[in-house]
Amino acid sequence: MIQTEVTPNPESLKFLSENVISTIGTEEFQKTDVKKIENPFIRELLNFKGVELVLLSKNFLSVKKTKDVSWNDLKPMVISHLNHYFESNKDPILTKDKLKNISSEETKDETVKKIMDVLDTKIRPAVARDGGDIKFKSFEKGVVKVELQGSCSGCPSSLMTLKQGVQNLLKHYVKEVNSVEAN
Repeated sequence: MIQTEVTPNPESLKFLSENVISTIGTEEFQKTDVKKIENPFIRELLNFKGVELVLLSKNFLSVKKTKDVSWNDLKPMVISHLNHYFESNKDPILTKDKLKNISSEETKDETVKKIMDVLDTKIRPAVARDGGDIKFKSFEKGVVKVELQGSCSGCPSSLMTLKQGVQNLLKHYVKEVNSVEAN
């Protein structure tokens, strides 16, 4: 059974499943890249009228839509698409390992390890509750660069979340952090 949850972004909705959707963590897909996407489920979902972005996580997916389409029209289509997939398949939608965005040099750095630990344990679970994700991009001269994904992408309150939530937490736990910026 698929359940939905509203997110702080009115143009984004979270679809929860009892089935595992992704075994590789959280991945985001955008309509602009639809021709490069090989996964048929994701490609078909992005081809729905009004779907602009899809984020898949372990047991949910978030859909961000354009303003010209209503959730009354789109929500049943997404639920039906998910149900149809799991009626025909027992495997998760995403299973193939992908390359990480972080180089091996960066992961050796103690400060970067601390930043990633705070992101993984304290920030990512909260952002996931709202149907989004936050990805570490870089750390240089006291500035952490992150990418907000899913429901967080383009959300009116995402800048406040970034500055008041993410930046304050990182500065508290990692003394080397001065500020956080969206990439």
